Amino acid sequence: MRSVMVQIPNTPPSASPAPRSVPTSADVARLAGVSRATVSYVLNNTSAVRISEPTRRRVHEAARELGYVPHAAARSLRAGHSRMVLMPAPAMPIGPLYGRFINELQWALGRLDYTVVQYGTVAVQGDEAARAWAELRPVAVIVPGAGLGPQGVTLLKRSGARAVVTLGTASVEGAHALLMDQAAVGHAAAAHLFRRGRRRIGVVVPEEAGLETFSRPRLDGARDALRGTGAAITELPLAYTEEAAARLAARWGDLSLDGVFTYNDEYAMLLMRALQDTGVRIPEDTAVIGADDLMLGRLLRPRLSTVHIELPSGRDLAALVDRAVRNPGAAPETHRVLGASVVRREST
Repeated sequence: MRSVMVQIPNTPPSASPAPRSVPTSADVARLAGVSRATVSYVLNNTSAVRISEPTRRRVHEAARELGYVPHAAARSLRAGHSRMVLMPAPAMPIGPLYGRFINELQWALGRLDYTVVQYGTVAVQGDEAARAWAELRPVAVIVPGAGLGPQGVTLLKRSGARAVVTLGTASVEGAHALLMDQAAVGHAAAAHLFRRGRRRIGVVVPEEAGLETFSRPRLDGARDALRGTGAAITELPLAYTEEAAARLAARWGDLSLDGVFTYNDEYAMLLMRALQDTGVRIPEDTAVIGADDLMLGRLLRPRLSTVHIELPSGRDLAALVDRAVRNPGAAPETHRVLGASVVRREST
């Protein structure tokens, strides 16, 4: 067997292209024919200095052509603080209603020239999570749900956070608070069922982790609405699965319930289908009411009665954050938000 040796020439590797330099504000100023100060005023949207609209357009066009973006760290050094608003990602499932609120809040903060960063802290909670948030040096932190304590608030403020805002059922010392009265949701639902003649009322309590922040106060509100009436409340733990709903529906006859508050509209859809599959008539046998007033409730048959929830305005919360950033020494504000009103439809 003949073998042939082939020599592979040892060619030097081709030289890699030199990295392009990062464009600076001086480059933008030269291309636009203005001073660096003008570039800064325009790109930082400074309202204290009047810049003509043609000049603003030239600066923005030059920045786009060069691919220039302002340096956040440098801007923070000049201002003495960052423009980052940190929002820890909720440690619980969030529905469409809360999602719309978050989108409005982010839009409103963006209009005020803040950068919103969502931060996931699944493995850590409370004050330990606050330490992780503080490492990013945000100018403000908006904390949904429970868990943050006074020590966490102090830690965040010492790290440079000018505003700490909590959204939950109780205020935290040192922080601004939007108090959401979840008990009012359960109270409204149970009172409606009672007015419709229902006396054996179930209340769904989701088994998903994190939702107890909302579900327990809603259950307490339902109990409070029926206290002294002679009507009975039955707590109904339920996982958000078809199998769990089918198991609950299978023992519905033994429970002898003539009304149910399903925690929200999504659980209503889950449970209504399971009940109907076992022959339970809605509302003749059992009246059903949800919460959140989602579109899907109007698509169900029968159409779902619900508790309409009025969340705080994202614009108002953004304005609160901005006030606190501008005046960090001001006393913490507390606002009671979240309206609850019944929308009666065919299911009750």
